[in-house]
Amino acid sequence: MNFFPNPPLVLPYMGVSPIQMGHALRGDAGSAILGRVTIGRDAVLGPFAVLRADGHVINVGNRFYIGEHSTVHIAHAVYGTSIGDDVTVGANVVVHGCVVGDDCVIQDHVSVLDGAVIGNGCVIAHDSIVFPRTVMRPGQWCEGTPAVAVRPVTAAERSELHNSTRMSTTNSQIIAPHASCASTTEPEAGAYVAATVTGNGELRMGDMSSLWHGCVVDAPVYGVTLGARSNVQDNSLLRASKQAIMIGEGCTVGHNVLLKDCTIGARALIGMGSTLAAGTVVMDDVLVAAGSITTYGQVLESGWLWGGRPARPMSRLDDRKYQIIRESAVIYCEYAREFGKAHKSALPSPPQQ
Repeated sequence: MNFFPNPPLVLPYMGVSPIQMGHALRGDAGSAILGRVTIGRDAVLGPFAVLRADGHVINVGNRFYIGEHSTVHIAHAVYGTSIGDDVTVGANVVVHGCVVGDDCVIQDHVSVLDGAVIGNGCVIAHDSIVFPRTVMRPGQWCEGTPAVAVRPVTAAERSELHNSTRMSTTNSQIIAPHASCASTTEPEAGAYVAATVTGNGELRMGDMSSLWHGCVVDAPVYGVTLGARSNVQDNSLLRASKQAIMIGEGCTVGHNVLLKDCTIGARALIGMGSTLAAGTVVMDDVLVAAGSITTYGQVLESGWLWGGRPARPMSRLDDRKYQIIRESAVIYCEYAREFGKAHKSALPSPPQQ
């Protein structure tokens, strides 16, 4: 039974549907609970919030709040995501393949990455990145890139932060106004556009490409081209105001990425929470670390891992990193195929003639 008064999109993955343990306060427009998710009572899902459990499971406790355009996901076949009771997640946040303890506050524009463990009663401050496999002691204020514990947090301070974070995300203005999104993609082309994609502008999508839940296309004049077998993951914003956004074949653009008037070559992986500034050119065979920010007109040369704020070359790609890029594109083709089938099955049958 679906207890959400304004139901989010709910879809199974591989025949397994989300489990809701009790009454939920609110599921706002565009929100989605997908696949192997178990969520406790009294949850609040903000507009276009996404909980997606395909390649692993997500378990969420009671009285969970997640703000506008935030994403909870997993690391395929490696890490699920576990979130305790009384957790507040702000706007434009990625919680990915990690453990979050009870009574935590994750403020806006944060990324919590694979294998991280956030202890009970922690606060993760605005614009921080919790690096993979980091362990945060309970009851700490954590901030920075990478996030580190800087001081203890009192129960009274944490209570106020729960309230203020929930209030601020309710009134946030992260994206352009929502509208339906025109597309030249035909169903037989094998491309997948999730039901909660919004925006305006033309999409030119290659075979087996995919555009995921909560993504926004803001490209009314120049449009967006997404190459074959490429994917743009949940809650990313594609803003083409002065030129078309071009994404080559076999690419992955992670969750909650901001692309501005940029060009991405073939076989690139843009890590979650990153921003590509206007005029950025990402050449073929590039990996951009999560949370990176490029500068205007920056060129990211082939064969490198780029990272930082501003992004800089960090190391040459080895065979393992090339494999990560290739496997990510393949996995997302499989995910898209499954969710495409699930969504088609959930649509009402046409009336009998």
